[in-house]
Amino acid sequence: MDGSDLPIARLTLPEAAAERLRTLIIEGELPPGTRLNERELSERLGVSRTPLREAFRMLAGDGLLVQLPNRGAQVVALSRDDIRHAFELMAALEGLAGELAAARVTDDDLTELRVLQAEMEAAHARHDLPAYYAINRAIHDRLSVIAGNPILAHTYRTLNARLHALRFRSNLNVAKWDQAVDEHRQMIAALAARDGATLRDLLIRHLRAKQEAVLEALETD
Repeated sequence: MDGSDLPIARLTLPEAAAERLRTLIIEGELPPGTRLNERELSERLGVSRTPLREAFRMLAGDGLLVQLPNRGAQVVALSRDDIRHAFELMAALEGLAGELAAARVTDDDLTELRVLQAEMEAAHARHDLPAYYAINRAIHDRLSVIAGNPILAHTYRTLNARLHALRFRSNLNVAKWDQAVDEHRQMIAALAARDGATLRDLLIRHLRAKQEAVLEALETD
């Protein structure tokens, strides 16, 4: 049994259920196109159908689910064009966030990011992809915050929510996973040097590599 099978014991049940469902979608246990069975998920998550339906609405607002009239909720399935267009925009957003972050990063920010980088590399070394991805996500989110532009950070989070499952899967290729870890080391070095141009270029290349990995994986499915 993994953490996603444990009953939820929080006061904000819809938010907790939504986060659990988000993890199941990201890690591929609920693949694109899956129709969600309320009874089964209610039992699995240990919540009644009322907070579960509210969680569905929250994830539909994030673009992860689509709610079908009289047919319940379904995990969104992005087309190849959807994926390409989304990654193109994400590359531009992350590149800009990196450039701004390099100009505004503090020593405390760098310390925090280096700790996260070390934790991420430890997860990579033990081949713990769920833990690795959670930390990776925290690093990218933190960069968008350090950039100091709330509109950019909001736009980034909104779009990235739809891509987490695809970004997670891109690490299933070991060589590409190793490459991503090395790219993250280079990003931290560029940020520490306050080299915005280099960090921007690294982040854009990083997202383009993710896009290529995702589209290649779709061809083999």
